[in-house]
Amino acid sequence: MALEVDKKRLRTTGITFGVLLGVVLTVLSIISYYIILWATSVVLISSTPFLFSVLLPIILVVVLCLNFRKRVGGWWTMREAATGIFIMFFTAFVIQFALRDQLFAKVIEPHMAERTQAAMTASVSKFLTEKKTSPDIIKKKLDEIHQEFEAQKDVTLGRQIVSLGFSIIFMFVLAIIFAAFFKKEAQVYNPPAA
Repeated sequence: MALEVDKKRLRTTGITFGVLLGVVLTVLSIISYYIILWATSVVLISSTPFLFSVLLPIILVVVLCLNFRKRVGGWWTMREAATGIFIMFFTAFVIQFALRDQLFAKVIEPHMAERTQAAMTASVSKFLTEKKTSPDIIKKKLDEIHQEFEAQKDVTLGRQIVSLGFSIIFMFVLAIIFAAFFKKEAQVYNPPAA
């Protein structure tokens, strides 16, 4: 017989930690955006997204998962861990969509993509010029950057729906992976029947 986590506590803790995760990820994303705008170094521009979008979020999720498990009693099965972590990820996704993608990108910084493109173009151009790269290669690299940003502008409703579907699947798979690391099932003693 295994101990079961209170389902209501699992959901409310998942939502609470998801809101926290979503707010922190939004703040990290905004900080990353401004660092890219102000940076003059190609190394800083290329390492900032990794640091703020991958490394720091993974550390944060590990800390939250450990605290999550402690908050729901210290024990949870693989299924309970996956459910709770998925609720946390999905809530964070919704918060980030509302705060970063809608409020920040459309109201506060409506020219976010253009400013990011200009910063990257200037930085890459400066870096390649300092390395005495031929003008043809510089032009080709700047055209590649321009094409990448143009591709992001053509987002149709169909592509958004497909992207949402992939995001949900990705969050579910990620929740299962984190659950595998953070599950901790209680050892219940069952004495043999005499």
